[in-house]
Amino acid sequence: MHVVVLADTHSRRGSSRRLPDRALVALERADVILHAGDIVIGEVLDALAAYAPVHAVCGNNDPELAGRLPEALELDLDGLAVAMVHDSGPKRGRPERLRRWFPAVDLVVFGHSHEPVNEGGVGGQWLLNPGSPTERRRQPHHTIGSFDVASGALVDPQILVVSGPA
Repeated sequence: MHVVVLADTHSRRGSSRRLPDRALVALERADVILHAGDIVIGEVLDALAAYAPVHAVCGNNDPELAGRLPEALELDLDGLAVAMVHDSGPKRGRPERLRRWFPAVDLVVFGHSHEPVNEGGVGGQWLLNPGSPTERRRQPHHTIGSFDVASGALVDPQILVVSGPA
């Protein structure tokens, strides 16, 4: 199973902001799409669903989606226990905090900071923040994440550069 991970797309009605072509190419390969919040408008979820089933959480810029999306989500992806939340809190203490919040999951996906994270956490848990494909802030690139699931295991988690300097 191939999973594409997005966060912080910040798409607004009437804006010319769109997902970069490289992100769209990645979505074409997706079996599942995860979005870790700050979607802003529901039309983004509808557009993503044209590629693959979408699981998403509500971010701090998602008042339109409040009640439609949970603030946190735990799901099973072919035997891999995954949790999603938008804001993981400050960098300091993050691995321990996420382990406390989601003690039984293998992978925690989060967003909010627009800073890509792809690293081990506490007790074998993996932490993945895909960054943002549309709003890089202080980052050198626009990014998304991806990983595969094989026999219930996380395989090859990556941060993919989708635009900006190559």
